[in-house]
Amino acid sequence: MASRSITSSWASSPARRRNMQANRSRDTKPELEVRRALHRLGLRYRVAIAPDPGLRRRADIVFTRARVAVFIDGCFWHGCPEHGRSSFNHNADYWPSKIAANVARDADTTDRLRHAGWLVLRFWEHEDTASVVERIRLAVSGNEKMPYAKVEK
Repeated sequence: MASRSITSSWASSPARRRNMQANRSRDTKPELEVRRALHRLGLRYRVAIAPDPGLRRRADIVFTRARVAVFIDGCFWHGCPEHGRSSFNHNADYWPSKIAANVARDADTTDRLRHAGWLVLRFWEHEDTASVVERIRLAVSGNEKMPYAKVEK
């Protein structure tokens, strides 16, 4: 697959492109905080795997035996109603459609996993780590009756 030249890139400048390419897709600070806290509780999990082999999308944290898939979504990339952006100074045509596509993909992923028998937990990166960990612990232990979901997008 040929890479795009910088002249045909979505980025507004070469510096912006470098900055955006440096964003992590996994092992973000919120993910690491949650994973460390879960590990301290003695919970073991898989990281950045596709919970369902037929679905080529990865969950951030996966409890395979309990069939719990956890996603910790970044506010900018996934359209957080509290911290997401609604206007853009650069590439104003690109970003709203990009974020809308991410939101639609998230909803599709959640639906597909739930239909495959998974409990899907989605959290925003800004949520309190202790409460996120407690909700995950309850879900993995089987005490969770209603799946927690983030605010509808």
